[in-house]
Amino acid sequence: MADLFAPATQAVPFVLPTEDGFDASWNERWSGFDVTVPGGEFFYAEHFFSKAWSDRTFAYLQENARGDWRSIDWRTVPGDALDQIGFTNIRWKQDSLKLYGKSIALPRLTAWYGDPGAAYTYSGIKSEPNPWNDGLLHLKGRIEELVGTAFNSVLLNWYRDGKDSLSWHADDEKELGVDPIIASANFGATRDFQLRHNGDHKQKITIPLKHGTLLVMRGALQRNWKHAVPKRANVNGSRFNLTFRSIMDDRSEPPRHPIKGASARLSCS
Repeated sequence: MADLFAPATQAVPFVLPTEDGFDASWNERWSGFDVTVPGGEFFYAEHFFSKAWSDRTFAYLQENARGDWRSIDWRTVPGDALDQIGFTNIRWKQDSLKLYGKSIALPRLTAWYGDPGAAYTYSGIKSEPNPWNDGLLHLKGRIEELVGTAFNSVLLNWYRDGKDSLSWHADDEKELGVDPIIASANFGATRDFQLRHNGDHKQKITIPLKHGTLLVMRGALQRNWKHAVPKRANVNGSRFNLTFRSIMDDRSEPPRHPIKGASARLSCS
């Protein structure tokens, strides 16, 4: 007979391949799943942030001097007009890539915040950090308590609707060091986050990132897997993704300070 006092069995809310090397276990302390995959691992908490807390963050990221963020069609605001909006809390911008001699606007808005000197270069775009504000520091502190490491920067991505996307890539820039820990906080419309193994593209995982979801990538995941956020025609609302990370320079190692009370599976060795 089953133990009446045993914790209820939790089912992972996405499909994992059935091959050897894939496993998911429920982390009771942090109400999420510790997931191992061949050559990497991640933690997934579907509702890490409460709805009230997530709703407030969703508004915080859009507040501006122009008007009520609820009534603005952000898709119609040109990238070169973002400065005129007068965002209250986040300095949003739309970067561009040079491709075959043409300037191609990224299909999303971005912002980069961090400690002084924590510059970041990806896809040929170098971003100098905006100074931290109280809202981002509060978010960072909550995540650091779980992960057991200190982050010195965050990349914010704003997917205005399902037309915005992120192509296949790995967060393996030299500034992140070897096997970085990257914590992804998500607010707004649910979007699919896909992982694909470098050696076998049939090994693909589609993970729903919802309003209040936290995903923490770690181990050798960035070396062995790529990830993407594909377009979704049926998504009309905004989704915000904040990826906290540690930028290192040639003189130092990234800060990895275990925090008292952190999950043993997620704390740094």
